[in-house]
Amino acid sequence: MAHTDAPEDTLADTADTAPKLGRKRDHSRDPEILDAALDVLAETGYDGMTIDMVAARAKAGKATLYRRWPSKAHLVLDAVACMKKSDYDSDTLPDTGTLRGDLVAMIKPHSIEDGERKMQIMAGVMSMLSRDPDLADVVNAAIVEPRAEVNRLFMKRAIARGEIRADADIETLSMITPSMASYRTLILKKPIDREFLISIIDGVILPALGIRRTAPASR
Repeated sequence: MAHTDAPEDTLADTADTAPKLGRKRDHSRDPEILDAALDVLAETGYDGMTIDMVAARAKAGKATLYRRWPSKAHLVLDAVACMKKSDYDSDTLPDTGTLRGDLVAMIKPHSIEDGERKMQIMAGVMSMLSRDPDLADVVNAAIVEPRAEVNRLFMKRAIARGEIRADADIETLSMITPSMASYRTLILKKPIDREFLISIIDGVILPALGIRRTAPASR
């Protein structure tokens, strides 16, 4: 009998359908399958996504996917949780000597493209969040927190340099860029580009930290 992906197919609904123990499975293709799942999720959203679509994109048998993930919900949860959380290595992050310089140095074509894909994936799971609230923690850890952590690090450097006040609310301000990027993508349906990101830096983050630009800076 063919498997179907009904809209009510959630983690709670399928908790009792876990596959039985048997022959040791080959997980070598898991990364490809999970990446294919993210691509389909970003393109179709959770409700439009099917196991068939993911199997076709990954060039894998549908039975292979069902042996590994008993439902679409389990596959999506695993795919989001296993996302490459960050290309950011604290030892290789820019250190320009100013907070603005560090924030602007992070705006690169690859990082913009990666950010847009993550926002598309977030949009794809929005309908699932209402049925599986625990997914919110997974989405936050994989999509929002990595960039917020970079902003937090840059602001801590700025405090150490004496560039901003020691009592600056860096926890809140570190979330401004990912939060505004989410709103722009999910609500306004507009792309994230360099001009938008710099407008957030110069119009929101720096003024909130008491940093005033005395002369036009390179964009």
